[in-house]
Amino acid sequence: MTSEPSNGNHESNSTPSPNQRWPSTLPTWVGIGIFIYLSVFALGFAQLFLVPVVLAFLLSMVFSPIRRFFDRRGLSQGLSALIIITSLLAGLFAIAAALAVPVSGWINNAPQIEMRIEGRLNEITGPFSELFEAKEKLDSMADSDSSRVQQVETQDDNLSQKLAALVPTVMTQFLFTLVLLLFLLASGDMFYEKLVHIMPTLRDKKRAVRITHDIERKLSRYLFTITVINAGLGFVIAIAMWAMGMPSPLVFGIIAFLFNFVPYLGALAGIVIATMVAIVSFDWIGWAPIVAGTYFFLTTLEGQLITPYFVGRSLRLNTVVVFLTISFWAWLWSVVGMIVAVPLLVAVKTLSEHIDGLEPLGHFLSERHAERQAAATASDQ
Repeated sequence: MTSEPSNGNHESNSTPSPNQRWPSTLPTWVGIGIFIYLSVFALGFAQLFLVPVVLAFLLSMVFSPIRRFFDRRGLSQGLSALIIITSLLAGLFAIAAALAVPVSGWINNAPQIEMRIEGRLNEITGPFSELFEAKEKLDSMADSDSSRVQQVETQDDNLSQKLAALVPTVMTQFLFTLVLLLFLLASGDMFYEKLVHIMPTLRDKKRAVRITHDIERKLSRYLFTITVINAGLGFVIAIAMWAMGMPSPLVFGIIAFLFNFVPYLGALAGIVIATMVAIVSFDWIGWAPIVAGTYFFLTTLEGQLITPYFVGRSLRLNTVVVFLTISFWAWLWSVVGMIVAVPLLVAVKTLSEHIDGLEPLGHFLSERHAERQAAATASDQ
């Protein structure tokens, strides 16, 4: 009779209540929060070093299939890496040469272009001119002309100083990226061999090789596909600008090709540039919305139909997560962060697909109903 209450008391004492479990889990969540905060801080603090490193590793994954193609033809890895780097530099110099003359002309004629744009905008905003004049009178009453001129000159000086200070940093990162890319390509599959060597069991070795090859394959396919799509978009936009009589249509094609590597903001920047040039170049103001609408239509067609068809089927990423990832890396690493955001997300999703403990993360990063499609495919096989 007395044994039953004693067992019940023992069970009640051994089962912790929610209030008792909470203090034990609290340090875990605090540790995770501190780790995330320190990781974000370290990524931002080491930006100058990490940006070229990440770019070099991503480019090495893109060019690794080309390097292996040269290896199968009997070329040494060092010579293959040198050919790839030389070809990459030649392409970059060709793009810079094509943009140099028109862009320098735009910069030299910037005051005249600004006055022309202001005049055209005044034609559009004519009914609201009285409101603008009243605002200018209030501004003139608050600040004197001399102080405003001095402020403009100070801002121009600060802008030129910032640009002059930025050029050496950009060139240093560019050279560091190329040198590191050269070493990565010349080293061949050394990192794969080291990774296989340090794995303890044969199962882990096979899994490590499978994960690295899968990440490389998906990243290479993604970046190569995006490059081809952007080149096609640049060609179509150049043809469209030429058909509408825009000056330097090749420049707009190159701008569309380069800017489209930056999701969302790249297309918007291209539309703004095309609209400003159309305002200056044509006598009829109606050409500006026509040019902007054409540019917007082509980029929307590419972004909503072509890219999802060729890229989305293999990646199947959550669009909300993609947008948040791009926003986060843009805040952290600016334009370069926006470029590397999707490749990094692809790498994380691919890694989660091969590790059992990260499968929930992979399902969360995938598109809607992707897990059902994967289960159906697995059952069919």
